[in-house]
Amino acid sequence: MTDQYKDNNRPVDMSVWQGRTDDEDGNTGLRFHQTVIPAHNATKPGVMLLGFACDEGVARNKGRTGAYQSPPVIRRALANMAWHHSTPVYDSGDIACDDHNLQDAQNRLSVDIAEALRQQHFPVVLGGGHEVAWGSFQGITRYLSQRKGGRAPRIGIINFDAHFDLRPLSGDSKSGSSGTPFTQAANLCAKNQWPFHYACVGVSRTSNTQALFNTAEDLGVTVIEDWEVTPETLNNVTKQLEQFALLCDCLYLTVDLDVLPASVAPGVSAPAVHGISYPMLETIYRHLLSLRNEDGSRKVILADIAEYNPRFDIDNQTARLAARLVWQLCRSISTEQN
Repeated sequence: MTDQYKDNNRPVDMSVWQGRTDDEDGNTGLRFHQTVIPAHNATKPGVMLLGFACDEGVARNKGRTGAYQSPPVIRRALANMAWHHSTPVYDSGDIACDDHNLQDAQNRLSVDIAEALRQQHFPVVLGGGHEVAWGSFQGITRYLSQRKGGRAPRIGIINFDAHFDLRPLSGDSKSGSSGTPFTQAANLCAKNQWPFHYACVGVSRTSNTQALFNTAEDLGVTVIEDWEVTPETLNNVTKQLEQFALLCDCLYLTVDLDVLPASVAPGVSAPAVHGISYPMLETIYRHLLSLRNEDGSRKVILADIAEYNPRFDIDNQTARLAARLVWQLCRSISTEQN
């Protein structure tokens, strides 16, 4: 592991990894807090947790701040979940935006993601506002640019979100906000003459102006609105995303927790009235994690969780949903490697 990789994180606080122990059950009674390993002790590829303690982008986007506090709360919710995994899970600590320098925090995140990918880990970023997505996307492009030869990368973004996050880079957000990450990704692709592949699942028409829908249409975004995701349409939605994935060499999954109804996920920066149900979200999420390229490699190479806001959560309900998504990702990767 390079010094750059370690230096871009604060020291790993392993004290959050604690919970119930069932010593009488031996290795079959383990929970996450007993198995997570500090990143500097990584010996083989696994899932790499990276915290992104930041809500600077949310503040710039005039949202409810509080997401800065989310990474350790998600870890604590994950800590007591049962361990049914074979792939190791590492904790790389948090990157924090303490000085309002959002661009620097996103750049540091991108360096860590690229290094994790280079070491064949699966990075999972615990946000933070959805400005995390610009750091995540840059991490993939940084990693791919380090590889020699080949055609322009075909990176697919699948965003579970009530919002497009395609706001223009102007005014207070000229250097980015939680509302601009996919505008920034589209601009980077255009600059490099790369294709831009973006699918947004769970879009709320009441939360996005016609101007944003027009932007999405101009960019060729695959749009699946919240009301379109039901048990009856689930197969069609899944097939639509499979077709999207065929256009891409790799996929980046990002889940903005405000895609869930506020009654289910109250602890978010911008709560949704309608949303899509958690069972629908997890079913689609699991299916996407199972997708493969022709050479057998995994389609999804990076995931993040965004917009969890502990300040507005109720009984850690939303934290547990975020943690379950991380648990499910670890389970999917362990299953495929058995």
